[in-house]
Amino acid sequence: MRVPIRVQRLTAEAFAPFGDVIEATGSPDKIINQGLCGRFHDRAALDFTDGRAGISLFKAVPRALPLRLEMVERHPDGSQAFIPMSAHPFLVIVARDEGGVPGRPQAFQTQIGQGINYHRGTWHGVLAPLFDPGLFAVIDRIGDGDNLEEHWFETPYVIETDKECVSEGLAQSSHQGE
Repeated sequence: MRVPIRVQRLTAEAFAPFGDVIEATGSPDKIINQGLCGRFHDRAALDFTDGRAGISLFKAVPRALPLRLEMVERHPDGSQAFIPMSAHPFLVIVARDEGGVPGRPQAFQTQIGQGINYHRGTWHGVLAPLFDPGLFAVIDRIGDGDNLEEHWFETPYVIETDKECVSEGLAQSSHQGE
């Protein structure tokens, strides 16, 4: 059986139930460094039950659409932020919690210049870059104990292309090298 999920464009409003979109939109909150740098201040709410915030680097294999989604995970003890270290969009999959298990997943494609921060306890897919090198800075909880729950779906979902969303992301990525 095939249960399709369409990819949609990532916006702060659509993603708000799951976390924060990290991006430099609007005017900077402060101008610093002798007037040469705009600071977009406090763009994500980091939330940990214990431990400390740490920065790690993740290098993930790029994925292609359609993508078979068999599992999601969550981190009950801390939020988790993903900031791409290349100018490429990536796929973000999330699901609302329904009594301790994930509901129907939603899929988003970031735009160039966007990162995300999952709220603590948010069900989400694994890191899914759409392009090489798949390198991300990850800010999350460093501490004792197991901070990972996985849920495997009885019937996998299939994440499908929204031609407008994905073609815009491809066009943005191809122009970055110019």
